Amino acid sequence: MKKLLKIQAELKCPKGSVNAFGKYKYRSAEQILESLKPVLQKHESTLILTDEIVEFGSKLFLKATARLLNDEGDVKVTGFAELGEHKGMSSEQCTGTASSYARKYALNGLF
Repeated sequence: MKKLLKIQAELKCPKGSVNAFGKYKYRSAEQILESLKPVLQKHESTLILTDEIVEFGSKLFLKATARLLNDEGDVKVTGFAELGEHKGMSSEQCTGTASSYARKYALNGLF
């Protein structure tokens, strides 16, 4: 897909956050999306993100799919994050954390 190649070449999203504990830089899914939206508009493309809970063996995972659509067709990439208990977090917070992580890696795989 020519448009996907152009989007990949134009997208710039520096690592704009720092993990104080691990002392490393990273980019969030929100930062990727903020950088991506004007590039998608320029190339008349749409991004759809979806989440699904899947089971592998005895473990639950959140499967995020990033789907790029335009007049050339569509491409899908998935990312996974294990759903689990985290000390001090509600089940909703754990699911939200897994969604953010899986979406970020689906976006990274696509773009």
